[in-house]
Amino acid sequence: MPPPSPPSGHPVAGILFLLAAMVLLPLMDGCAKLLSQSLSVFEITWARYTVHWVLLLPLLIARHGWEAFRPAHLGMQLARSATLLVGTVLFFFGLAYMPMADTLALFFISPLVATALSPWILGEKVGPRRYAAVLIGFIGALIIFRPGIGVFRWPALFPFASGFCYAFYALWTRQLAGSVAPLITAGFTALVGALATSVTAPLFWVMPTAGEAGLMLAIGSIAAIGHYLLIRAYELAPASLLAPFGYFEIIMAVVVGFVLFGDFPDLWTWVGIAVLAASGLYISLRERKLMIQGADL
Repeated sequence: MPPPSPPSGHPVAGILFLLAAMVLLPLMDGCAKLLSQSLSVFEITWARYTVHWVLLLPLLIARHGWEAFRPAHLGMQLARSATLLVGTVLFFFGLAYMPMADTLALFFISPLVATALSPWILGEKVGPRRYAAVLIGFIGALIIFRPGIGVFRWPALFPFASGFCYAFYALWTRQLAGSVAPLITAGFTALVGALATSVTAPLFWVMPTAGEAGLMLAIGSIAAIGHYLLIRAYELAPASLLAPFGYFEIIMAVVVGFVLFGDFPDLWTWVGIAVLAASGLYISLRERKLMIQGADL
């Protein structure tokens, strides 16, 4: 997710941009899951980053020129980009073995982890209410995991670990907020991913068919459009306002998973999703309330 810049005071437009991204990104996940039946996750990840970078490059140069290739805080940019890349690979591995909605739901532990770690990384104060919400959210993840009752799925560890990666990515993104233009940060992330996967993908390369090549192009294109919509959303509205609408992505993942693969979450998975989403929503609303109270002081 791109770093939030000071919003321009258009919250409705920001929400609409975010919802549009939440519709598109599960389509990318669906394409990745289809491709994982015949291609390596590393090859799929290469397509996601390389096509994204190629499509983003003209806009990046038009807005920021060649200065975009010398971003400030280079070390943190590299760490942030590498963390997202690892998280993406883990998430795609999860998609290869699990239903889309289950995979995405477990990935949504990321805001809980980010909240729990923010006092140590960002120096933010987190009170007992939000820590309680984090604990409840992890109980929701355990409901989806269901360890010890004969239905534990080891591939669930992939999206779970991906959520941890994305939490660090989000925290470092917040540290960079205001010091680097969002589009430059997004472009650097795509470039690092494209370069790194160009080294690893040939080791697992399988020549794609025309249809598979089309899906690879679709993955990168959707990634580019979806993340641009996210950038615009966070330019227009504050993160605390937008966060609850991000859970629409799970609903869209259920729809895409059912249409493409016939997958539909069982009752206990829905319970886990509900607990995870409720805890995340509470944290978002609590942070927004505290932010508003702070602004009124």
